[in-house]
Amino acid sequence: MKTPIHLNALRAFESSARHQSFSAAAAELHVTPAAVGQLVRSLETWLGAPLFHRSSSGRARLVATEAAQRALPDIRAGFDRLSLGLERLKEISTNGVLTVTVSPAFAAKWLLPRIDRFQATWPDTDVRLDTSLKLLDFVAQGIDIGVRYGAGDWPGLVTEKLMDEEVYPVCSPGLLRQERRLREPVDLGKETLIHDLSMDSHEGFASWDAWLEKAEVKAITTKRGLRINNSAAVLQAAIDGHGVALARSVMARDDLAAGRLVRLFPQIEFTSALAYYVVYRAECASLPKLAAFRDWLISEAAAG
Repeated sequence: MKTPIHLNALRAFESSARHQSFSAAAAELHVTPAAVGQLVRSLETWLGAPLFHRSSSGRARLVATEAAQRALPDIRAGFDRLSLGLERLKEISTNGVLTVTVSPAFAAKWLLPRIDRFQATWPDTDVRLDTSLKLLDFVAQGIDIGVRYGAGDWPGLVTEKLMDEEVYPVCSPGLLRQERRLREPVDLGKETLIHDLSMDSHEGFASWDAWLEKAEVKAITTKRGLRINNSAAVLQAAIDGHGVALARSVMARDDLAAGRLVRLFPQIEFTSALAYYVVYRAECASLPKLAAFRDWLISEAAAG
């Protein structure tokens, strides 16, 4: 059996034929022109036939022989298949970059305070966050997995419910301590209401009108107040004492636990029609790094 030609020699030949130059091929392959020439000659020696004619018209350039030109499409296709095979081998590992899409507010209020626990368990997986409220194209933008907020219907993606959430009013402890404030839901009429507009156009997104209806309070107008299109900024405005925010429990959880916010009127239970979902493409479900991150998200959500 003849010894197969080293892949480096085939790579040097393919690049030299494409650029018609040993020097240009050397620059692409990060070696010297002499090294490329030597690799090509080793391939010619193995074949017992030349691979290039040299043209001296104008600037010297390499011209592949007719036999070499016929072989090039198969050699290039072979390299493409090898690259694909290497990508498949990389997929069986948890090593590498995992691209995750989440909203800016979810990243700030829920994911980032917890991400160190994932990194500690899977140190070879580098998480790249793409924070956006837009529904990104997972294939075109190289997204592996995401967390989306909605009704759970996104065509082309597998969806697994991660968390439901409650919606309730919150304010700063300082505002609550002031005398004769916020004893009953009707007292909200005397306060600045902070409105979350981040998903205001989505059907089912909780509003002050919906919460007040649930609380059976009719004498309050919601046309005025502070309006913000970022859920994290809504909570920060409440923390800073600018008014009473209608908070989403997943976003407000850590601020409540730390005492930065106080939940008002806990006797009124209002569950959002929308929820958080883990989303990913079905063909990627078995990738170890994706499965590891999905399972970690679910365990963190279950832990509260």
